[in-house]
Amino acid sequence: MIQIIPAIDLRNGKVVRLTRGDFSRETVYSAAPEEVGKKWEREGATMIHVVDLDGALSGKRKNLGSLKNICSVVKIPIQFGGGLRSLESIREVLSIGVSRAVVGTKALDLKLLKQMIARFGDQIVVGLDVRHGNIQTHGWSKQVQVVKVDSFCAEIEKIGVKHLVYTDVSRDGTLLGPNLEMLQKFVAHTKLHVIMSGGISKLKDITAIKALRCTQLSGIIIGKALYERCFTLAEAIAAAKGKVSQGA
Repeated sequence: MIQIIPAIDLRNGKVVRLTRGDFSRETVYSAAPEEVGKKWEREGATMIHVVDLDGALSGKRKNLGSLKNICSVVKIPIQFGGGLRSLESIREVLSIGVSRAVVGTKALDLKLLKQMIARFGDQIVVGLDVRHGNIQTHGWSKQVQVVKVDSFCAEIEKIGVKHLVYTDVSRDGTLLGPNLEMLQKFVAHTKLHVIMSGGISKLKDITAIKALRCTQLSGIIIGKALYERCFTLAEAIAAAKGKVSQGA
């Protein structure tokens, strides 16, 4: 079954959403991240995806206090990314209650990634942010054009990575729907367990992803659609189970 994972994006201690990864196009939804975390848990979430946007941009965790607050009030697993560029930074967030650490920019350093896997095992998740076929790094502010996505996935599989978050940056925060063709093509070229993110706008998007029957697709991260109340978390979870109301 596909797991529905609500997102909490942090910037300056607040819950926000960006459009297409553009830091100048920000919408603030809450000044109390821990309350948002409790809300998602109460509504049926089995995992929450938390991102430190300031950390992703600067390379240093800027919202550790907010992360601690979330971890202290929810009992479900927290998957966290943003500014995790060293073994010590990963150890630090795991020590405060994070279940899985998402490594993006530094995942391209295969030597360091191998060390991370050796030390933390399945708690390491690679975050692959892609815009028009190019891997994005440093908080979506830089592109890596020389790395082919399929060959990169093959390399990290050899290292021992098991989980990957695939974000279509061109769709993220747009409510335009996911790029199903690109998603299917991507998942077909990897043996990794893939969690997709970017563009979910309605329950039919979840149904369409489910219909692809991609066995490697293990989860869907949803952000803006939940915050804009396009549907409820409970409805999204039901859709992932194949239970969608007419007209949804």
